[in-house]
Amino acid sequence: MTSAFDGARVGRYTTRNRVVMAPMTRSRAYGPGGTATELMATYYGQRAGAGLIITEGTQPSAVGQGYMNTPGLHTAEQVAAWQPVTAAVHERGGLIFAQLMHTGRIGHPSLHGATPVGASPVAAAGQVFTADGPQDLVTPEPLDAAGIAETIADFAASARNAIAAGFDGVELHGANGYLLHQFLSTNANRRDDEWGGTIAGRIRLTVEVARAVAAEIGADRLGLRISPSNPFNDISEDDHRATYLALVDALAPLGLAYLHVGEGPDTEFTPVLRERWAGTFILNPYTPGAWTGPEALKRIENGDADLISYGALFLANPDLPARLAAGGPFNTPDYGKAYGGDHEGYTDYPALDAA
Repeated sequence: MTSAFDGARVGRYTTRNRVVMAPMTRSRAYGPGGTATELMATYYGQRAGAGLIITEGTQPSAVGQGYMNTPGLHTAEQVAAWQPVTAAVHERGGLIFAQLMHTGRIGHPSLHGATPVGASPVAAAGQVFTADGPQDLVTPEPLDAAGIAETIADFAASARNAIAAGFDGVELHGANGYLLHQFLSTNANRRDDEWGGTIAGRIRLTVEVARAVAAEIGADRLGLRISPSNPFNDISEDDHRATYLALVDALAPLGLAYLHVGEGPDTEFTPVLRERWAGTFILNPYTPGAWTGPEALKRIENGDADLISYGALFLANPDLPARLAAGGPFNTPDYGKAYGGDHEGYTDYPALDAA
């Protein structure tokens, strides 16, 4: 029987275990121009015992930024600033992928001086935090053909930058209501051209971005995160099962390193996706009102997933795989210090040997 502490194949790599650090925005990229910092290197280096680290959402372009103090991978300065981070992980024998996250309509002009872009001119309900406090989300500028081509090119260039920065690969963020998910949805994407209107149209941007990135860095260094039926960031998907089955079928010929599923309310769809996807399957289980706990590792043993990703517990437990193997104890996450701030609630959670 496969256990969480066996290695797993992820593209061209073999992981040290099957415990994945899920991507988590921490809003601590305080370096000039959205650059990573020494403190970020400490944070990720502490967690190098993961089978795979997937970084916080990292914008592939300036207009792709949706939150304050999030890092980018679209300038030479950003590439250089990430290098000590990847080195800190590699020095401890870890694997680290950069998550490329274009937030699309989830953002505000005050962050980058431009109107956010999206599939259609449909504002999401809600607010985003800015330097002037919470602001209503604005109506995005719909991407035209040239804008879509530029966006695809931005993802590919950012992936190339990630490899130059020392990352082992990248994950495309196609979940949680951000740009790729907006194109997949039926409420944010109201287009009637080849980029919307039908399932084939709505999945097209995600497929084309994946193709472009795979051509740039190799499909075996590329993963995709999706979240079928997840309504986060005002997303509605009227036909999510048909949409995501069509998506995974379209992606299958590429041979991606993995599919990362952020499980949504339709938990019965997860085994359907698992069966349809022939490659490595990473699961972030649906745990409303709670965080993913040690019991989730049983889903590796019973074949529901190849690897399990942890968010909150990895935030608070830098040595989470060791704690899971020991049966705990586990530090409790301090959500009051999750976003922004300094080392408190970031790099000061103790490891087992210091607890």
